[in-house]
Amino acid sequence: MTTPTTTPITSVLVANRGEIARRVFATARRRGLATVAVHSDADADGLHVGDADAAIHLPGNAPGETYLRSDLVIEAAQRAGADAIHPGYGFLSENADFAQAVMDAGLTWIGPDPEAIRVMGSKIASKEKMREAGVPVLEQLEPSAITQDDLPVLVKASAGGGGRGMRVVRTLAELESAVESASAEAGSAFGDATVFCERYLETGHHVEVQVMADRHGTVWALGERECSLQRRHQKVVEEAPSPLVERVGPQMREALLSAGRAAAAAVGYVGAGTVEFLATEDGSFYFLEMNTRLQVEHPVTECVTGVDLVGLQLDVAEGRPLVGDEPTMTGWSIEARIYAEDPADGWTPQTGTVATFDVPGVRAEFDLPPSHGVRLDAGYGAGSVVSTHYDAMLAKVITWAPTREVAARELASTLRRSRVHGVTTNRDLLVATLLHPEVLAGTADTGFYDAHGPAELTAGSGLSPELGAVAAALADAAAGRPSLGGLAGMTPGFRNVGGGLFRRRGYAVGEAEISVGYRLGRDGLEVESLPEGVESLALVSHDADRVVLLVDGVRRTFEVSRHPVAGQDEPGVAVDSALGSVELRTLPRFVDPSAQAPEGALVAPMPGAVVRVAVEVGDTVTAGQPLMWLEAMKMEHPVAAPAAGTVTEVMVTVGQQVEQGTSLAVVESTEEDAA
Repeated sequence: MTTPTTTPITSVLVANRGEIARRVFATARRRGLATVAVHSDADADGLHVGDADAAIHLPGNAPGETYLRSDLVIEAAQRAGADAIHPGYGFLSENADFAQAVMDAGLTWIGPDPEAIRVMGSKIASKEKMREAGVPVLEQLEPSAITQDDLPVLVKASAGGGGRGMRVVRTLAELESAVESASAEAGSAFGDATVFCERYLETGHHVEVQVMADRHGTVWALGERECSLQRRHQKVVEEAPSPLVERVGPQMREALLSAGRAAAAAVGYVGAGTVEFLATEDGSFYFLEMNTRLQVEHPVTECVTGVDLVGLQLDVAEGRPLVGDEPTMTGWSIEARIYAEDPADGWTPQTGTVATFDVPGVRAEFDLPPSHGVRLDAGYGAGSVVSTHYDAMLAKVITWAPTREVAARELASTLRRSRVHGVTTNRDLLVATLLHPEVLAGTADTGFYDAHGPAELTAGSGLSPELGAVAAALADAAAGRPSLGGLAGMTPGFRNVGGGLFRRRGYAVGEAEISVGYRLGRDGLEVESLPEGVESLALVSHDADRVVLLVDGVRRTFEVSRHPVAGQDEPGVAVDSALGSVELRTLPRFVDPSAQAPEGALVAPMPGAVVRVAVEVGDTVTAGQPLMWLEAMKMEHPVAAPAAGTVTEVMVTVGQQVEQGTSLAVVESTEEDAA
């Protein structure tokens, strides 16, 4: 075999944004390489821009006019003097034409050859290739030939991933609509509207193999990961090694790793890639797809193998061979993705400014911890703006420990003590998930969040909003009335009392409003009503940002901070404690009636663009019927009728950008509709 020429890299442009751009820059800096960022209008102040030695502006915000413009990205590399392009993940990372264009421009492409991307980028073609290579696959089904006996089936986009262009179909009546919807979403997200169907396994385990291959014929399988905890077919928690594989035994790991190597070899793969499988409890597994790029969850593999995968990508791109024995796994690593989303509201993406972002006990950022501990890979920080244009992931928190239980509990503890304010996140759900018996036992499968919804998982856990509101009211009282500071050091009891005048503070969490009544009485400070589940409260001390209470005789400290809320005069109030955190909206004392939506209004649950409207004035609808769809953060979100009735007004048109809370339509209920 002819040894490829080594081409040293001196400057890397990352054709991406956020956390993955920062991750690549971190390795590049450690190697003494120059770094170049690209950014849209919305990302002008992004952390990845500040991390880079140079940055090029891509005018606009929509991915189609910025990060997906291969010509602009290549031109940016040439203008900045970069000699290599790393695509990160998402955007152009699995675009064979882009890879070819990079090489045609005389730049080094840090990724697999275009032909391998092309073959593996088509889930239809890749499955045929895997079948020929002896890798187990699920049978592909033609939508027109699907019968009742085939159900349920999964409609999937042939290109791309990340849960976009995927629909589960359980009845034949849903099939046509699901194919149409998945195709439209796939075309918008990936520029390829091709979809296909396959049998849907209701429960299973998502197990994947990390591969790395060089141009000298060496293919490594660097262990496996399990990513079964998913919502909307997008991963939330990932780990290495796989609990399922550990239970089944070493024969399953050997078969998986062999299948991973065979998949890479079948397409002459070069660089980092991930071969994904759907596995069952008996150890059987079936090829899903190959991601021809670095994965979001790559840090867990780095922790347990001790290798820098981005560093290996650079080595392979320069033409260097993989040196030494194939790495093996030691210890256990778990990663949790912090998303700006509201799990209790159908996982709705959230936007806004991150007021506070603090993760305690971090031992490494974008790097391997010096020993077991916490790693943080974040794309956002305090002051960062979360917009509707891009993915809602804020950061990844990773633990590495000798055992799985220690890794899970340390990750849950770290997340609970983290301060993430300004936008609603899935942090509390992650904590509850990691401590759930099924997750701790390693038996949770891809149906976990279907079987255990956010409300169930978080019930009774964390800091209760009512107790947090009491702490917030006391802190607000101290901030607004310095004279109350004289209570510091006193331990007056809180008790329910009748009569007297109470000062009031109103707060809200989601749609729930909390009214806190408090006063300074003969026995000290009293509240009108104790939080549910609390038998006694006593005040130890309080000031504007710190309240100490005896809760049923247990001393608890509550840290209180405030931050502006877009569109509101009153600040948001965040309360953090060892019990957990709660973020409250301060309710105004007087509400402008004109600001309230009309009765029966269908309102936007998030900012976004209207992509489809399915009703007209005069249509009769049922409660829960989808009436229109918004596109936000690269996914479509249906907006359903709040009640049965007749559509009396449609206030928006397709293509219109709307803010959260905007009235979209009005459904007028009638007695007949209600019946």
